Amino acid sequence: MTELRTTSGDTSADDERVAGGPTIAPTPYTLGDVAGPLGPDELRQLDAWWRAANYLAVGQIYLVGNPLLREPLRPEHVKPRLLGHFGTVPGLNLSYAHANRAIIARDLDAVFVAGPGHGGPGPNACAWLEGTTSEVDDDVSRDERGMTTLMRRFSFPGGVPSHCAPETPGSFHEGGELGYSLVHAFGAVLDHPGLVAFCVVGDGEAETGPLATSWHAAKFLHPQRDGAVLPILALNQYKIANPTLLARIPEPELLTLLRGYGYAPRVVAGDDPTHVHQQMATAVDACLDAIAARRHGDVGAWPMIVLRTPKGWGCPPVVDGLPVEGTFRAHQVPLPAAHTDDEHRRVLEAWMRAYRPEELFDDEGRPCPEVRDFPPRGARRMSANPVANGGVLLRALDLPDWREHTVAVPAPGSTTHEATRVLGGWLREVTRRNPDNFMLFAPDELASNRLQDVLEVTGRRWELAVGEHDERLDPEGRVVEVLSEHLCQGLLEGYLLTGRHGAFTCYEAFIHIIDSMFNQHAKWLESSARIPWRRPLASLNYLLSSHVWRQDHNGFSHQDPGFLDVVLNKKPEVVRVYLPPDANTLLSTFDHCLRSRHFVNVVIAGKQPSPDWLSVEDAFAHCARGIGIWEWAGTEQEGVDPDVVLACAGDVPTLETLAAASILRNALPDLRVRVVNVVDLMRLLPEDMHPHGLPDREFDNFFTEDRPVIFAFHGYPWLVHRLTYRRRNHDGLHVHGFQENGTTTTPFDMVMLNDLDRYRLAIAVIDRVPGLGTRAAALRQNLVDARLRAREWTREHGEDIADVVDWSWTG
Repeated sequence: MTELRTTSGDTSADDERVAGGPTIAPTPYTLGDVAGPLGPDELRQLDAWWRAANYLAVGQIYLVGNPLLREPLRPEHVKPRLLGHFGTVPGLNLSYAHANRAIIARDLDAVFVAGPGHGGPGPNACAWLEGTTSEVDDDVSRDERGMTTLMRRFSFPGGVPSHCAPETPGSFHEGGELGYSLVHAFGAVLDHPGLVAFCVVGDGEAETGPLATSWHAAKFLHPQRDGAVLPILALNQYKIANPTLLARIPEPELLTLLRGYGYAPRVVAGDDPTHVHQQMATAVDACLDAIAARRHGDVGAWPMIVLRTPKGWGCPPVVDGLPVEGTFRAHQVPLPAAHTDDEHRRVLEAWMRAYRPEELFDDEGRPCPEVRDFPPRGARRMSANPVANGGVLLRALDLPDWREHTVAVPAPGSTTHEATRVLGGWLREVTRRNPDNFMLFAPDELASNRLQDVLEVTGRRWELAVGEHDERLDPEGRVVEVLSEHLCQGLLEGYLLTGRHGAFTCYEAFIHIIDSMFNQHAKWLESSARIPWRRPLASLNYLLSSHVWRQDHNGFSHQDPGFLDVVLNKKPEVVRVYLPPDANTLLSTFDHCLRSRHFVNVVIAGKQPSPDWLSVEDAFAHCARGIGIWEWAGTEQEGVDPDVVLACAGDVPTLETLAAASILRNALPDLRVRVVNVVDLMRLLPEDMHPHGLPDREFDNFFTEDRPVIFAFHGYPWLVHRLTYRRRNHDGLHVHGFQENGTTTTPFDMVMLNDLDRYRLAIAVIDRVPGLGTRAAALRQNLVDARLRAREWTREHGEDIADVVDWSWTG
């Protein structure tokens, strides 16, 4: 009878027992004499380094003590909770070792990207062997003491994760979620001529949608101004419990698929180390020759390697009577009961001794000369390449003065502009001034979001054939447009993580496609900020337009402001949300965002013609505060509390709020109305919850302690309640926002469907201000009738009523 028990999540050991089944230790191997580019000495040294990395990887998964096996393993030497994945590690370490050989032979500038999930033990071991870990962390010295720490802290409370997290020197790819290794590698080599990214793609990862699309990213690489990616598709056949698709389709079909993507694949396959080493050296040399040829004008396909080796290569072949090496059972922890079972522990020791550690480490636990002298030196080590710690290379952008691109506003509401088009003029100059340090990414929406002025100084990056009717395509373009939000996000992340700047513009509703990618990047920022040797990166900047309130023509599928809710789940140290109400405030906001470091900035702005409210001076002051009372819009009296506060955040909510304020000003001139506009959404939080949060006293100064607040909000209403639930006047806060009522309709009908229109806001004031309901009953009735007329007009004429379309602020 088989008992399957998973103790904890997808990184833990499956305790799988078969009564009476044997557990068999692996047999040590010796290198043979196989023809190939590696001479006997080079082969022996490379293999020794590979064995050392594998030995350290096994130790990380299992051991808390006795790292050099100076005595037989006892229970106290083995972790009580066995976490991690060994199955992919031998292939990762093999690829790393052969990359190191090539770096030395060719003086390459290279980085390593580990795509297979939870492969952290491999690159952790490689960074320790190269000496980088000891340089950035004194506790992990390159000796027995440091080896103990390296092993103990892996997947251990207070230690390091099981994947290539920020704690791993040389890593810039968060390996916890699968699908993004290849696109991060391509983003890293943009504007990095001469850089080679060795990117190992796991065959499980290759089944994800983002990875399947990432093969196309090579079509955006310029052979001279960009670096190159060498993909290594690691086919070890299995995921957690199932075979992988690409490993099981016939090899001719697989190679045809890869050729169709634009690659020239070379196959390395086998389970004999000598043969695989010679094959791998041959393949890496040929691929790097092909990359060099492309840099000199060859138009051949991009090279890549298909690596077929066993899952858990070198681990125990049989455990408790079940085959393990080369099966899905090698995916995680091949010996799941090593802490409690004497036989498992005996075989674990035999497994580790099969790597012959006495040949790899001296008596002090230091790598022996043959191992120590194998990798490159200094910054040529992939674990020490500054590209993988992008903040080290980060140069400030040369930003034009945003004030020179503002629009004149003689009086509030007296002019009209498309806010993002105005921003596009400024971004044109940003692009022109920063030809190798700034890029824009968009899923075929740059012009749709009114940023097309950028194309006056650059084109859209394009390395394929150009058709007769194509426009503004450029092999060296500074804009990448591809109809995949995953590719846009991933390329930008790779670009930022390796020391550059950029922005991603997208339709608001469809930014949800990369919710999970945003989550992973935010987690990287949070974690790396706590690591002393990691340097701050340029912020990830989103410009979301074509937003919920102006997608009336496209319908319900395009109407969703919920990305804000996702963003605000992250730590306050790394997220910022801005809702500029007009063109000048958008310019000021985006200038601030491009100057910021180590944040995710979300900016939401409209692309349709909208009133301009603030002059350049007022816009600067308003954005610096993040929140402000618009005295010109209200009717409050100095020294007297207002009767009601009309608050707003977002361009359309601001428009409707000011229209409501105008109605109240004209119909109820004695009503004291305060208008508050919020640009920086984080200002609503208390000061102990966010660096931008308002102290309670200041919040009460804006919103009063006891007067009704009618808040018109761009997103879902409950988000404002979530941000303000601790405030004294929270019970008096009444939020109007998107209620998930959408359809194909007119702009004003859209706000009416969600009770965000000017008439509903004015009605809310009448209903909420004590004593006003009776006095303003006739006005309330007129407002209800006005809503009805506006609704009926749309149904009859297919457009909004003139009272709404022609309205303007008169003050």
